[in-house]
Amino acid sequence: MKRHVSISLRLTMWFGVMFFLGWVLFGTAMWLNLSRTLRGERHQTLARRVDRLQELLLKNESEDEKGRYQDFNDFAHATGNGLAEILRSDGTRAYPSPSVAAAAFPWPSVTEGGPEKFVHVQSAGQTYWALVRPFSINGKPLFLLVAAPESGNLLVLQSFWKGLLASVPIVLFISSAAGYWVSLRALAPVDKITATARSISIRNLSDRLPVTDTGDELQRLAETCNAMLERLESAVNQIKRFTADASHELRGPLSFARTVSEIALRNPEVDARSRKAFEDIVDEATKASVLLEEMLTLARADSATFSGVLGPVDLAGVVNEACESVRPLADARGLSLVVFCSLEEATVMGDSSSLRRMIWVLLDNALKYTDSPGRIEVSLDESVSRAILTIRDTGIGIAPKDMPHIFDRFYRADPSRSQVDGTGLGLAIAKWIAEIHHADLSVTSEECYGSAFTVSFPLHAA
Repeated sequence: MKRHVSISLRLTMWFGVMFFLGWVLFGTAMWLNLSRTLRGERHQTLARRVDRLQELLLKNESEDEKGRYQDFNDFAHATGNGLAEILRSDGTRAYPSPSVAAAAFPWPSVTEGGPEKFVHVQSAGQTYWALVRPFSINGKPLFLLVAAPESGNLLVLQSFWKGLLASVPIVLFISSAAGYWVSLRALAPVDKITATARSISIRNLSDRLPVTDTGDELQRLAETCNAMLERLESAVNQIKRFTADASHELRGPLSFARTVSEIALRNPEVDARSRKAFEDIVDEATKASVLLEEMLTLARADSATFSGVLGPVDLAGVVNEACESVRPLADARGLSLVVFCSLEEATVMGDSSSLRRMIWVLLDNALKYTDSPGRIEVSLDESVSRAILTIRDTGIGIAPKDMPHIFDRFYRADPSRSQVDGTGLGLAIAKWIAEIHHADLSVTSEECYGSAFTVSFPLHAA
């Protein structure tokens, strides 16, 4: 299964990787620059040493060879730990080596007429820089050679490299934390837009997404979504007005047809075929009137208009009244209606007529889908400052595939349910009534074993 990674996590990872790569490039550039600088300083030190040796030899050009060698020997020991040589063009020493180290040192070869050069030399497991400079004294071509170890430079470079490696965890932590903080700041408007968009439904289409005056892509996204919501609100309002107007306008003709048919049925001279036709008209007109009334109720629900007044209502009394009014129908169908009410009084904020209608819808649903001999249980209990109303039946139950849509309008997918008279709007109306009373309506069901509708009301403190 594909795992979805949040944008904030991706931004954190990208920011950390890019910051780390930038740090690697910066560290590499700094290391190369430090290496070049140290090498240049070493070359400059060797060049200055040869300059001083050259000045010393030229200053004492009139001295004999013994005095000149003594000056060279003293200079070699005073600078560079004796690592200096003066060679002839054939590679032989013009003077004896000033030290054992100089005698054993692998000096680079010299060529007459060759240019001044710096040479990398390995000796005794160490790296040295050697400078070879052509020189002449009293018309004799010579070569001045001096050397110095590179170990100091290598130690500095090694320390710098270790410092870079040691800073890797710190750099990764700082870059990841900075990336996460930046992503949270950047995506905070997205979270607000998402939360607001999730809260918008058909009952609050007038709400709009928050728009920040930043001039960026998020502002354009919020403005585009608000424009879309405005178009949706306009279209939904037109549908609501059409549904309400059509339902209202159809009530008159239906009432007229029903009244005319009932008057015709009172005429004893009506023949049997006509009487049957008038009876069918009365039945269908009655069903259509119920449907129109329920459509008007849902139209008011969509427009968030509720004409009732919420006040303290004894829910236990409403439940008992509704059950007593339904009991004759249950007896006629051969069903057992049992009421368990552990609360003598359960006060909730509500409208008694609306609550009675919701309970009637749930009881009527249980009556329709429970065969004789069946049982319907109505219980009212208290749990954590809430009144819990449960209506349980032993009917045909609800298929698992139909459970997510049981409160949808006109949803009657089960073939056995389609054979029962009804409009498919009752449970949608019950859901709406529960919502305006700040109650939770839920259902549990097992196919062929019955269903249980539960309404949880917040109790009203006196």
